[in-house]
Amino acid sequence: MITRIAPGPRMSQAVVHNGTVYLAGQVGEGATVAAQTRDCLRQVDELLARAGSSKQAILSTTICLADIADFAEMNSVWDEWVPQGDTPARATIEAKLAAPKYRVEIIVTAAVTA
Repeated sequence: MITRIAPGPRMSQAVVHNGTVYLAGQVGEGATVAAQTRDCLRQVDELLARAGSSKQAILSTTICLADIADFAEMNSVWDEWVPQGDTPARATIEAKLAAPKYRVEIIVTAAVTA
């Protein structure tokens, strides 16, 4: 069985299949990388909760930065948010994002726990 959360004409915000939840890339609002990262992680928390999961069950994360020079600023927010002892596998890359206003995009795969 496949469950789609917040499906749209182009993509769903999350898809649950066989005990795993796959989140679409989340972008955030804000003037700084830190603000956008906080907003992305808020959205991740909300989508994981809707899927019966949480940040403690994240298996892997890919973080895309429009400019890798923003790595430390993004990490300052990430390090406050990620549960110590339950840190996921993670990759961070520099990539051109969908619109110039976006400076960070976060993609998550997690286990369903509910």
